[in-house]
Amino acid sequence: MLHIYSNPVQITPTIQIGNGKPLLLAGPCVIESRDLCMQVAETMMHVAEKTGFSYVFKASFDKANRTAGGSFRGGSMEEGLRILQEIKETLGVALVTDIHLPEQAKPVAEVVDLLQIPAFLCRQTDLLLAAGATGKAVNIKKGQFMAPEDMAYAVEKVGSTGNPNSLLTERGASFGYHNLVVDMRSLPIMRQYAPVLFDVTHSVQMPGGAGGKSGGKREFAPYLAKAAAATGVDGFFIETHPNPDQALSDGPNMIPLSDMETLLNKLSAIIQIG
Repeated sequence: MLHIYSNPVQITPTIQIGNGKPLLLAGPCVIESRDLCMQVAETMMHVAEKTGFSYVFKASFDKANRTAGGSFRGGSMEEGLRILQEIKETLGVALVTDIHLPEQAKPVAEVVDLLQIPAFLCRQTDLLLAAGATGKAVNIKKGQFMAPEDMAYAVEKVGSTGNPNSLLTERGASFGYHNLVVDMRSLPIMRQYAPVLFDVTHSVQMPGGAGGKSGGKREFAPYLAKAAAATGVDGFFIETHPNPDQALSDGPNMIPLSDMETLLNKLSAIIQIG
């Protein structure tokens, strides 16, 4: 058996990952509007409570890695943070969002509770150090090109700032062009270094596979999620939308908001089996 990390990670004073209660990061891919984010956050807050998950609302203020230059990226960082702050103050939920540049770390950390490093940037030393220096917990998504054991170095970079609160997220590995596969061995391998989340929706993405944008196979997401729950993880990252087919980013792999309670109940039951 592989050694599993021993120190829980503190995200907020009331949310700790690694203490037995699974974590859920869930929300739309990108901030499309204030009303959409508020609807998803309020719905998911109640669903997470019913299904036994600690909840953090996720939405990106900028999608800087779109396939085509004309794809929707979101609004400004300032507007995105204003919307996230309103959600936090209105609903009392914790927040996570992506950062892409070292200079974004400090202002974003003043609003959110968890900073997320996109998969393509998981080797960017200056970005990891800036995120760690804020003192906020840092979720590092494993690059599609990375071996799971090499993510130990990303955790070490954040830890070198004196910040022990890193998470790792598995989101699939490149398998030829326009396809990802998930090696479930990566979950226990990475759990040697930090708590691990499984990205249910990006793992079924088809990067750049839809003619200038990414496609996806959302019908396979529940199967991979249940396999990850059985393998052993500390929580899940799931993008969700009231109408994924009309979403402005990553719609083909997102879970309909109305299906989330059923999926989370299944995952919770598998986790409880142990």
